[in-house]
Amino acid sequence: MIGDPRQGGDVVQHLSVVMRRYGPPYAPGRALEEQQDWEAHRAFMNALEAEGLVRLGGPLEEREDVLLVFRAKDKEEIERRLADHPWTRSGILSNARISRWELRIGEVA
Repeated sequence: MIGDPRQGGDVVQHLSVVMRRYGPPYAPGRALEEQQDWEAHRAFMNALEAEGLVRLGGPLEEREDVLLVFRAKDKEEIERRLADHPWTRSGILSNARISRWELRIGEVA
């Protein structure tokens, strides 16, 4: 359905696009799986996906940014949840931008 926010209980959830940027602790020559605290990052992101908060995500080709698609109540919920991310706490990733996304073509479950 185009442009139809999903409802979670009594709270309307909207799609948001999150751009995250790698910080100094990120080792550019290493694969993601070889980065510091990889297992904690993997478990954290899998939990957000299982909860239905993160719908899509991954690094962009240039490997400077990561794109995430969230279905959340608001920007503050996303910021609050990502503040607990192990790679946020270590400085490997930080939020560069969070924008509500008005999806007009296609569907994100």
